[in-house]
Amino acid sequence: MSLIQQEIQSLIQDILDDYEQDRPIDRQDRFNQPDKDIIIDILEKLLKIVFPGHLKDRTFRVYSNAHQVSLLIEDVAFNLNRQTEIALKYGAEYASLSEQEIHQVAEEKVMAFLRNLPRVRAYLDTDLQAALDGDPAATCYDEIIFAYPGLYAISVSRLAHELFLLKIPIIPRIMTEHAHSRTGIDIHPGATIGKYFFIDHGTGIVIGETTTIGEHVKIYQGVTLGALSTRGGQRLRGVKRHPNIENNVTIYSGASILGGETTIGENAVIGGNAFITKSVGPNTSVSVKNQELVFNSKDGRMKAVDMEQDITIYGDYI
Repeated sequence: MSLIQQEIQSLIQDILDDYEQDRPIDRQDRFNQPDKDIIIDILEKLLKIVFPGHLKDRTFRVYSNAHQVSLLIEDVAFNLNRQTEIALKYGAEYASLSEQEIHQVAEEKVMAFLRNLPRVRAYLDTDLQAALDGDPAATCYDEIIFAYPGLYAISVSRLAHELFLLKIPIIPRIMTEHAHSRTGIDIHPGATIGKYFFIDHGTGIVIGETTTIGEHVKIYQGVTLGALSTRGGQRLRGVKRHPNIENNVTIYSGASILGGETTIGENAVIGGNAFITKSVGPNTSVSVKNQELVFNSKDGRMKAVDMEQDITIYGDYI
């Protein structure tokens, strides 16, 4: 055996020994852990059910919607049942249940979820309309369905939210984090979102778990609907940490709205880069005042430009 082979054998043994420390990172019970790839496949099949004419599976031929939906529903039901059985074991409220009881609860929850698909589609129909109405660059519904990351993220969020409401652990978060990785839009499945929701551009948006959003709300890229502080860690679980956005609110790019007691009233407009930690009343416009740009020149001089009043101020560069 060569020296490099000996080194590799020694390294393998070191890693195997490291696995024996019984830390969370060492867990290898792979048959009793959710399968991320299967869950993402379930999600993509659900989206084909939601948008049957746009996201159809082109690997096989079908001659009727009934046949296509039958294939998809049976596949989703079978795999989601199995993944839900595994996921339920992570919930403290299910710890005392037998395997047979877990199986029954999983079936009931999966069927309840599938029965809610028409309601999810009804909400998404309003989101599609909001995108067309709200974006002058949109040419048609098909373009939005095929191309807009905002609609994709909202679609996944609405599906995951239904699973979240059914108290199915882990699976909803895997779904929304998959959408996050694809779109740059991070919507926690616990967030409650009303009809006619429109995300324009979308990259960098964060919507926290306890956020509530009303109807006809439009938000732009870089918006954060977050918590004031998460230093409390697990002690904050279940606490209302994220803001309430009422109907007909527009939030422009880069704005941060933080805190569980913060409410943005109906018809409010939140300007770009605003940082808000207190409630804003209805019919209110919020903007950042006297924004200043600073230009550092090569001769060591500093020029500051007040963007609101267009006053140029010169001073020594420090």
